[in-house]
Amino acid sequence: MTKIFGDPSSFVDDATAGFTDLYAQYVQPVPHGVVRSTATPEGKVAVVVGGGSGHYPAFAGYVGPGLADGAVCGNVFASPSTRWVYDVAKAANRGGGVVLGFGNYAGDILNFGLAAERLRAEGIPAELVVVTDDVASEGQGANGQRRGIAGDVVAFKIAGAAAEAGYDFDGVVRAANRANDLTRSMGIAFAGCTLPGETEPLFTVTKGHMGVGLGIHGEPGISEEPIGTPDEIAELLVQRVLDGKPEDAPDTGRITVLVNGLGSTKYEELFLLYGPIAKRLRAAGYEIVAPQVGELVTSLDMAGASLTVTWLDEELETLWTAPAQCPAMSVGPVIETTPAPRYEVPEDEVADYSGTPEAAAAAGQKVAAIVETVRDVLKDAEAELGRIDAVAGDGDHGTGMVNGSVAAAEAARRAADAGAGAGATLSAAGGAWADRAGGTSGVIWGVLLHAFADALGDEDAPSAQQVAAGATASVEAVQRLAGARVGNKTMVDAQVPFAEALAARVEAGDDLKTAWTAAAQAATEAAEATKDLRPQIGRARPLAERSLGHPDAGAVSLALVARTVADQL
Repeated sequence: MTKIFGDPSSFVDDATAGFTDLYAQYVQPVPHGVVRSTATPEGKVAVVVGGGSGHYPAFAGYVGPGLADGAVCGNVFASPSTRWVYDVAKAANRGGGVVLGFGNYAGDILNFGLAAERLRAEGIPAELVVVTDDVASEGQGANGQRRGIAGDVVAFKIAGAAAEAGYDFDGVVRAANRANDLTRSMGIAFAGCTLPGETEPLFTVTKGHMGVGLGIHGEPGISEEPIGTPDEIAELLVQRVLDGKPEDAPDTGRITVLVNGLGSTKYEELFLLYGPIAKRLRAAGYEIVAPQVGELVTSLDMAGASLTVTWLDEELETLWTAPAQCPAMSVGPVIETTPAPRYEVPEDEVADYSGTPEAAAAAGQKVAAIVETVRDVLKDAEAELGRIDAVAGDGDHGTGMVNGSVAAAEAARRAADAGAGAGATLSAAGGAWADRAGGTSGVIWGVLLHAFADALGDEDAPSAQQVAAGATASVEAVQRLAGARVGNKTMVDAQVPFAEALAARVEAGDDLKTAWTAAAQAATEAAEATKDLRPQIGRARPLAERSLGHPDAGAVSLALVARTVADQL
């Protein structure tokens, strides 16, 4: 288990502070990430990588000359928020556009995608490189594709080398996507990992067995098999990866190979495993070019390993072997550099609520008090929400809800005390929730609260009709963003019955408290009923059978919030 963590809520910030001090020759800190501490020319394409923390050396370990220009560091196993991605991208931008690279997980797609839209709106070219190398999750990752594992390293290295070589924006994107298209990975786990501050791992493996087809966010494998000899493990990994060979793989016969340790597997074990892997690949007619063996993309303290193969054409081989120096990788001759200016954090604009009517300001105070109560209830429920989520996910839902609600409560209190109305107070809470929680649920709760806030307004105390309209608007916003529908086993399964019941009871003439209480009960019953559903989208989809008999954590937490608000109205 993770034993050195201090305050679990500041684990990532504390670790990043030590990292940037140690590797100051390569990186400097920016809010929620790092950028190069060495100068890069104006007009160069910036490669910004990232995702949840807990995977070192991914992602900050790959920032440096010849590789990435910046890395966004989300909470452990949770996507960084849209604001965090945007801020790091802006800090790394040198006028040539920003290529955003990450593994194929729903939260990352949402947050990096929204950040890219924001950058484009400002005239900054931005494009996503979504890594999809995991053959075990064929057709079951986000967007119906594979998940990302250690193939991140290949795609990021190719993109960074192309940018360093002076490729234009479209050229960098093309090369990175080509590398991803020609990369396949497969992983095994001997034991699960434990989140900082927790005492139990996210999953366990039957003694004497290994989980086959794991996910690097702590998801268990899709099956278990007895632990074999090194030759047998090598045979399994090589066969599964070669079975997934891309149809358009070049016929050069040249590949690169990554044997990756997931956090607790010793380097000697990885070296031992590489031998029979290399033997089998050479027997299959391949020449191995510049292989990498070691901890490349980890999962906290997970015990296990993964194999990655990339089929190389001449261009990709040139880029893969091009010089690069960063904390986690050194390739070729040293690239000459000069120091970059220290990054200065821009000041946030302070909102002015001085013209808010008295009744509206009083409603803002009430909203802030409700958000504070929600925060307290979610803190009490953190462990249980994490337990539910760990059944077929990474177990971080409780932590994300607490992180989001704590930030939301602080932001709501600041806004209300400055005179904000109900809408502005709830909107401030939504922005803070999304920023701090990250992940899929963070961005969804941010969108939910923003849509709700727009319906409440700031002209007066909101009416029951406005509140019901806000609930309906929040459903529409979440479905538009996440693409979830009733029956997919997500929070939408509780959110839709809540909004429909609230609208119906308000239209029938019930006062707000009576209507909301009935709607909260409808949400609670719907959340409980999700135990009979199989997840259709998101990270739990590859483990659909495992989730049967257990409710969806997002639906449960939404119903809990609804009941908490009912008690405060």
